[in-house]
Amino acid sequence: MAEEPDGEGHRPSPDALLEAARREGRGRLKLFLGAAPGVGKTYEMLETGRARLAAGIDVVIGVVETHGRAETEALVAPFETVPRRQIPYRGQMLGEMDLDAILARRPELVLVDELAHTNAPGSRHPKRYMDVEELLAAGIDIYSTLNIQHVESLNDVVAQITRVRIRETVPDSVLDAADDIEVVDLSPADLIQRLHEGKIYLPRTAKRAIDHFFSPGNLTALRELALRRTAQRVDQQLLSHMQSHAIPGPWAAGERVLVCVSEDPRAQALVRYAKRLADRLRAPFVALHIETARTRLLGEAAGARIADALRLAEHLGGEAVTLPGGGRRIADDVLAYARRQNVNHIVIGKSVRSRLFEILHGSVVHDLVRRAGTISVHVIAGEAIDAAAAPQPAPPSQQTARRPGPYLAAAAAAVGAVALAIGKLIEPLVGAGSVDLVFLLGVVLVASYGGLWPALFATAVSLLAYNFFFLPPTWTFTIADPTNVAALVVFTIVTFLVANLAARARAEAVVARSRAAATEALYSFSRKLAAVGTIDDVLWATAYQIASMLDMRVVLLLAEDGDFAVRAGYPPEDQLDEADIAAAKWAFANNQPAGRGADTLPGARRFFMPLSTGRGPIGAVGIDGDEKGGPLLTPDQRRLLDALAGQAALAIERVFLAEDVERSRRDAEADRLRQALLSSISHDLRTPLAAILGAVGTLRGYGTGLDAATRDELLATTEAEAERLNRFINNLLDMTRLEAGAIRPATVPTDPDEIVGSLAERVAGVVSGHRFVVDVAPRLPMVAVDPVLIEQALFNLVDNAAKYAPAGTTITLSARREGDTVALAVLDEGPGLGAEELERVFDKFYRVEKGDSVRAGTGLGLSISRGFVEAMGGSLSAAPRPDRSGLAFTIRLPAGAGERP
Repeated sequence: MAEEPDGEGHRPSPDALLEAARREGRGRLKLFLGAAPGVGKTYEMLETGRARLAAGIDVVIGVVETHGRAETEALVAPFETVPRRQIPYRGQMLGEMDLDAILARRPELVLVDELAHTNAPGSRHPKRYMDVEELLAAGIDIYSTLNIQHVESLNDVVAQITRVRIRETVPDSVLDAADDIEVVDLSPADLIQRLHEGKIYLPRTAKRAIDHFFSPGNLTALRELALRRTAQRVDQQLLSHMQSHAIPGPWAAGERVLVCVSEDPRAQALVRYAKRLADRLRAPFVALHIETARTRLLGEAAGARIADALRLAEHLGGEAVTLPGGGRRIADDVLAYARRQNVNHIVIGKSVRSRLFEILHGSVVHDLVRRAGTISVHVIAGEAIDAAAAPQPAPPSQQTARRPGPYLAAAAAAVGAVALAIGKLIEPLVGAGSVDLVFLLGVVLVASYGGLWPALFATAVSLLAYNFFFLPPTWTFTIADPTNVAALVVFTIVTFLVANLAARARAEAVVARSRAAATEALYSFSRKLAAVGTIDDVLWATAYQIASMLDMRVVLLLAEDGDFAVRAGYPPEDQLDEADIAAAKWAFANNQPAGRGADTLPGARRFFMPLSTGRGPIGAVGIDGDEKGGPLLTPDQRRLLDALAGQAALAIERVFLAEDVERSRRDAEADRLRQALLSSISHDLRTPLAAILGAVGTLRGYGTGLDAATRDELLATTEAEAERLNRFINNLLDMTRLEAGAIRPATVPTDPDEIVGSLAERVAGVVSGHRFVVDVAPRLPMVAVDPVLIEQALFNLVDNAAKYAPAGTTITLSARREGDTVALAVLDEGPGLGAEELERVFDKFYRVEKGDSVRAGTGLGLSISRGFVEAMGGSLSAAPRPDRSGLAFTIRLPAGAGERP
């Protein structure tokens, strides 16, 4: 086998290594796969489990269905069986595998029968395979059984064969995730004999089964499906093993076909041949296009042919792949990919290039045949598609030849005055033999600027100019000295090689710059999306980015409240015709492309691609270009659109999720406030009302029999509770006014001493069980406040301190100057608060819990106080007292212009 030129094929595949890392820590899943019931899957699973049990492995039975078969029941006996969980359903108890009991038991291996089983309602998971996935995630190995007709992707095929629709299915991903698959095979004749013997169903049921599902034809077809699906999984495992262990392919364990796609008009014929070959070999096929700098210069017609061939491959069920050239021969890139993918058949068209072209550029066909090693190379002549009707565009070399600019530059560089002058100047110093380096420099510059063909033209002109002006006899094309002939030949070869290398370096630089620009644009787009926070900004950025990178018109549609309409566009466009709307809705509903160039609704003017995330489609993007008819996008552009649409969809979903979270937060907050309000009203209205009603009832019932002191006490209680109720109602009204923005402070210059003095009289009853100290510094400046609001704010603070400070402790009301502010503080000697609650105390309806009790009150006082103070331009904060336990609530107000006289 030929070796890879740069060893790339000998590095492990990153995807394979990531998959291996993902499986670390998970349990292993072994499936016993059968073509039909009764082939012996459960029996084989139990036999294998017994062997593991004998080897010292901790094996338990999670669930096994013996169906009354004596030989199966005998195999179950040696195992520990985890009791099933009983679930009530429609008046009876159903036994299901007890997932929690198995997780608590944590055996090394669990035997789980009938993987496709549907669990009873009320189970943790609706399907048994989901239970198995949880056990695997916990690091527990699983043996399980499955019939081929339960595989989701084969459901329609099985229904067509057997005319029976299977309702219980498992996703193909479960089969693909299995570490081992053992096919339990039994010939149709033996299986039917078992039915006759009553080893599968009862005699009456067995006869009906033989006449329908278990007919020899059905069993043969199901048997082939089981073997073929297992072979596909084994082939995937082989490929993953080769990629993760850096094993160069191919290994001829399975067939894989690769077809090389180029701008050749025969490309579609080659794809069809590859499809026929793959069908004969019963193998998958891949259409591969290697993109080089030369590919980018082919023109639109050639690019369309490549795109059409790749689309045809996808339409025929193959995979279309475009890879950038690796800076070496195209054949090396093709072979490197083929060996990585374990391809053993390569299809390529016969070369129609001229011999000169192959000498200059190399022959991919010849290189593949020589370097393929054990890979079979199919060289196909084929016929061009519409070759006669549509003449081929000239190759880039000929296109370049028709542009005079590069050739004029080549001639100027080779024989211009500068080159000749430099040559003549240095000739006396270095001799004519070294002047050719000047012309060589000119050829390199031309190759770097214009490519290979202008460089070859420069080489020819330089050769003639060097001969004419510098080789004796000068001013003629005659060469007198034979040694000069050799020098001229060497000069020609060197300039040709240097021109070829410089042109190739230029071509690779063009490709690298193009891909770097695309990568930078995608990175910039992702950063832009990460910075925006509204849906309109995301949509506008997406529309502009797609339009600028694809040079097309773009519309974005989103589904909202049952409507599907245009939300953004570049250039702005709000109108779509009926065909475009139908294509957009179909693309969104089916999560597949539609419209122009697609298989569905191709008559639309635009091409629509769904914007999808893991949760499904959320919108659609439509594009439209100036070209009339035909597909809009090349494969490269389609991949670019996929990347842009994917990023946009994630950004849109992120905005939607943020809106959902904010909406949920607001709903939760509203619900919390509603519950707090109801709780507060039920407690703080009923408590004073109960006291008032009790006192009034006593006075009315026993008024004449009560002494004066008792009547005064009852009246005082009624008055106090009425005031308490009045404060509660005022707090609710104040909070309503604050939230409605109806508080308009009537600020006037006020003496802080007057504020404190007025408050001291009002709170006398509230602080009657405490020592109340007033501490006002002298000569404080005036403050601009609303006297009513500032007094109420301070009253709420003192009332709060009286509720939480123990009886007999001191509550201090102080006024001090702090820089440009006046600080009014209420200090208590209560238990204080933790740092996390210092801000929460200002939330509406928040009340501090101490032990199992909550102090009476609405939880609105502190919130109202902060609202009043902030409305007057001040601030209110809470902090622990530095000298002792307790809290200090401090109102800071801007100081006035003058001081108190």
